[in-house]
Amino acid sequence: MVLRPAQVNIKAVDPTAVGEFWAAALGWQAHDAGVTVYVAPRNASGGIVWPDPVTVGIDVVPVPAGKTAVKNRTHLDLATRSAAHRAELVDRLLALGATHADVGQGEVPWTVLADPEGNEFCVLEPCDGRKDTGPLAAVVVDCAEPRAMARFWGAAIDWTVGEVTDAGTSLRSPRGGPYLRFVRTSDGRTAPDRVHLDLLPRASGGEAAEADRLRGLGATDLDIGQGDVSWTCLADPEGHEFCVLALP
Repeated sequence: MVLRPAQVNIKAVDPTAVGEFWAAALGWQAHDAGVTVYVAPRNASGGIVWPDPVTVGIDVVPVPAGKTAVKNRTHLDLATRSAAHRAELVDRLLALGATHADVGQGEVPWTVLADPEGNEFCVLEPCDGRKDTGPLAAVVVDCAEPRAMARFWGAAIDWTVGEVTDAGTSLRSPRGGPYLRFVRTSDGRTAPDRVHLDLLPRASGGEAAEADRLRGLGATDLDIGQGDVSWTCLADPEGHEFCVLALP
């Protein structure tokens, strides 16, 4: 059995508002799942399917406390088609409730924003390599050792590892969709992750065996107060939180 990144988990005090923001930002649809709000592309019937067969959805989870000033170690990159589209998208996102964010980026060709609860994200400049990703270009993770992350995540999920350098690496599904990028930074973990990946098997059953396999690769068990749940909370070798879900 193999695992795939199925969704990005974002913690929010107001999951409905944050879910609706991301749905509008990406041109997707927000679905109130009862406790969480799931955001994904519309299908041919006008609804959404979980899990989406290609892209990575967003699952907004309620928490009692708001985000601190600590920068998230994981953020989303949004794709654009042209300079005009990027300018239009930034203006639209600001009208939806986004704000400009300074994470020490200096002069860069992309725009750094934050969603209504302060979760940072980037609106990227146009690039041929991102023309077929859809509106979500990448899930980006800060790390200390991109080569080590390439080894762990390349074995953990069924995505293909791209070029690996000391500065960063990326993975992508053979089916297309967004990239998973690990970028070298000097910032270590100083707070629990407010944004993390949820992994899903491509077939039912054997989730416990997959969690054991990940532990063998260097993952560790994680207790974030989840209690008795149907998923398994783990951390990769650099402490990035993630969960292994079970297919219904």
